[in-house]
Amino acid sequence: MLHFYSGKKQGEKSVLSQESSTGETRKTLPRMVSHSELRKLFCSADAVCFDVDSTVIREEGIDELAKFCGVEAAVSEMTRRAMGGAVPFKAALTERLALIQPSREQVQRLIAEHPPHLTPGIRELVSRLQERNVQVFLISGGFRSIVEHVASKLNIPSTNVFANRLKFYFNGEYAGFDEMQPTAESGGKGKVIKLLKEKFQFQKIVMIGDGITDMEACPPADVFIGFGGNVIRQQVKDNAEWYITDFVELLGELEE
Repeated sequence: MLHFYSGKKQGEKSVLSQESSTGETRKTLPRMVSHSELRKLFCSADAVCFDVDSTVIREEGIDELAKFCGVEAAVSEMTRRAMGGAVPFKAALTERLALIQPSREQVQRLIAEHPPHLTPGIRELVSRLQERNVQVFLISGGFRSIVEHVASKLNIPSTNVFANRLKFYFNGEYAGFDEMQPTAESGGKGKVIKLLKEKFQFQKIVMIGDGITDMEACPPADVFIGFGGNVIRQQVKDNAEWYITDFVELLGELEE
């Protein structure tokens, strides 16, 4: 498997390492990836996968749920550490949900009373991609009930949603989350993209997102586009070969 080394800024060389069957790591020859090549890959993609929190929507869903349940401060700090790659994703998710303890009713009320806000330009971008017969997927470490609500606003079928499932007892109290979902662990987004390639024979998949977990999904994604329109993660900004702060830029690429 190819692993991203210290990524370079747009138009610079990418250095990749390859792990052999013996566990040794050897460097492959650096390959120049120009911005024009990245643009061509984006415009000819079979599928585009979006992260959701702080990318497709302006908020971090788990932070909004924590705010709704009265434990915002502690959970926001955990989210910041998790998105920066400081804590394994599943451990951070377990820890945060143990603090929030959301009931089914609280999740439903959050969606009804404080629905997530779409990031400017995302509706138009998704619509344009769909007009070009590009498959659009939402791959999120957030919660399926919230992500499906977002998907419905963008005319993305629920079958194209990959996210974590909350579990509840019969009385509606929090009972944990489905740890078997690939999105529940570090590297999960890459596993989903690998699955999509195997299932649909996609040749070119683009991953777009704001966080480390999104950047780590390339490879197996063929292109990663870092998004900083809602929040800038410095490590992503420094290492993404293509970094944008407005979806208008991608819409412009499709119109050319």
